Amino acid sequence: MITFNIAQWRAWAPGLESADDWQAWCQDPVLPPASEAAPDVSFLPAMQRRRLSRLARMAFSVGWPLAEGLEDLPLVFISRHGETPRTLDILSDLANDQPLSPTQFSLSVHNAVIGLWSILRNETAEMTALAAAGDGLEHGMLEAAALLNEGAPAVLLVITEEQPPEAYASWIHDVPFPYALGLLLTPGDEWQLELSAGTVQPSQTQWPHALNLLRALLSQQATCQHAWKNRVWNWQRKP
Repeated sequence: MITFNIAQWRAWAPGLESADDWQAWCQDPVLPPASEAAPDVSFLPAMQRRRLSRLARMAFSVGWPLAEGLEDLPLVFISRHGETPRTLDILSDLANDQPLSPTQFSLSVHNAVIGLWSILRNETAEMTALAAAGDGLEHGMLEAAALLNEGAPAVLLVITEEQPPEAYASWIHDVPFPYALGLLLTPGDEWQLELSAGTVQPSQTQWPHALNLLRALLSQQATCQHAWKNRVWNWQRKP
């Protein structure tokens, strides 16, 4: 079992940007209209903004405000599927015998976002990029808890998924719309996360687990459970 506090949060999805937007969505969740909209990252230099995919922009949009004023802030970045639009472009170029773009490739790898984060923030604290199937959020929390246990005063956790291209529709079923959630975690016992084993099926919910956790957080829900394969994760908030 691990314990931690969620000091602050930020989230973004098309049409859902402010805390009030998310509060309303959590009370009555609906599928946002399909949109190519991307979050505002005008706090970055224009030259740097042009290099960022929407996935990276989502991560920066929720993470940057949470990191404001904090130095040596470790980052745990989580994405199950990563830069699917970029990888499809690369595979399409290969299939058509076209030369590959070194820039496109370098920005498609799973740790590209934390590399850009380190450069643009001049940040040298420990950073980790995870892809851990259906319970990546919980594995990210374990990583964050280990950093807190080693003495970090705070850890930034960012989980984000991009809407996959149509070509991946038969394989990717857990991203109904693009989203990002950032959590600023600090030592404490406001929340506890515990793993139990059992023969279970993956949780069948309409919304991604990270957003179900946000719903629990904003509705003052005391517990939240997530099952994946033979793992059952129990989230509990201290009364």
